[in-house]
Amino acid sequence: MHFQVGERVVYPNHGVGVIESVSKTEFTHGCQEFYHLRIQATNSLVMIPIANAQNIGIRRTIRKDDIPQIFKMLGKEFKELDNDWKERFKDNCDRMRTGDIFEVAEVVKNLVYLNHQKPLSFREKRLLDRARQILVCEIATVGHKKTPEIETLIEKALSSAYRRTVKKTGQMAC
Repeated sequence: MHFQVGERVVYPNHGVGVIESVSKTEFTHGCQEFYHLRIQATNSLVMIPIANAQNIGIRRTIRKDDIPQIFKMLGKEFKELDNDWKERFKDNCDRMRTGDIFEVAEVVKNLVYLNHQKPLSFREKRLLDRARQILVCEIATVGHKKTPEIETLIEKALSSAYRRTVKKTGQMAC
């Protein structure tokens, strides 16, 4: 997969960025080309070897048509989670590394549900914040909406999922 200067792409675990330029760098073992990717959330510049971009998981942003599917998934009932925090954390980190927006949304959903049941650990709070930021940024970029508007829509979908789950399972709402 080849990207053009000016194209918006997603860098797994970092979010949406713009290809600012392409450069060649000479090394003792040969020449290598790099994408210069400006990460939207942090304004940091990352150099990614073009030959390794696919292995890293760089991908194009989702299509606008995909956004309703994300909200539909966020609004469905929650599933019970693994009680072993190490396994749960590993699973969530693996999902984040895929770079797939639906996997990132699943991480947000799982951690929000867990947070309703008990306080999150420091590491899980950080993971939730990063996953939420990546999710919001990509949806806002693709949907041409402001971040606060997307944050509100995500919260509404998650609240709806929580109410459905509580109603179905008979749990006490927090």
